[in-house]
Amino acid sequence: MAIRILIVDDEAPARRRLRALLQGESDCEVVAEAATGGAALEMIDRHSPDLLFLDIQMPGMDGLAVVRELDSREPPLIVFVTAYDQFAVEAFELCALDYLLKPFDRERFQKALERARGRLGSGGEPAADPGLRRLLELLQGGTARFLVKARGRMLLIKAEECDWLEAAGNYVELHVGGKAHLVRDTLQSLEQRLDPTQFVRIHRSRIVNLDRIREILPDAHGDFEVVLRDGTQLRMSRRYRSNLDALSQCWRGLAAAAGNRYDESFDSSGRTLPGTLF
Repeated sequence: MAIRILIVDDEAPARRRLRALLQGESDCEVVAEAATGGAALEMIDRHSPDLLFLDIQMPGMDGLAVVRELDSREPPLIVFVTAYDQFAVEAFELCALDYLLKPFDRERFQKALERARGRLGSGGEPAADPGLRRLLELLQGGTARFLVKARGRMLLIKAEECDWLEAAGNYVELHVGGKAHLVRDTLQSLEQRLDPTQFVRIHRSRIVNLDRIREILPDAHGDFEVVLRDGTQLRMSRRYRSNLDALSQCWRGLAAAAGNRYDESFDSSGRTLPGTLF
């Protein structure tokens, strides 16, 4: 019985290369391709593949986000395809998952395929993959996490450790304790993964951790300056002022329920600025 394979990569040349490498494998059948994480989940539901070649770095829903969603499905065997360097690869090896490091040759591809064959049970049904389960537990964990490279090491950063996030082209900069780390994703995609009671968008290119805000100051143009506890100043545009207003209402209700006092401050025009619980 043929091994049913799904190829997921946002780059068409990469998908064509994998398909070409698989053409000579008589026991393999490519049932579908997908260029996005969302399409990958649809193809998994539609075709129930045995083996998934999954690119990690994709805009929007990346490969790790696809893995998170697989927790509610019967997951196929996964071979990661990644452009991360060897240090990142070692992190995935700890989860006992296979990988292809771009650029890879036919020999390395054959090795990955043989390892996949070895993991498949009789009748073409995927064997249980404890490594995937460990990775799912790590990624679920109740909070968003980011895998980033720093000085030849891979760091796992919890979202709550981020002071603020800023869009940077096809990447997002995570600002953590005075250091910046790049992740390949969009700010909009990350915003959906962050706790809305802890992170708020203050600008089309910035999201800030509310626990890091020291004060909010109005400027002469009707916008605001968000001052963090470390002294960093970030511009908040009027368009996103309502985000803080909504949280202010929430905090006010929580304060009343807890019997605490809610302190409100005002700017020179008498407009209410978000206050603090104390």
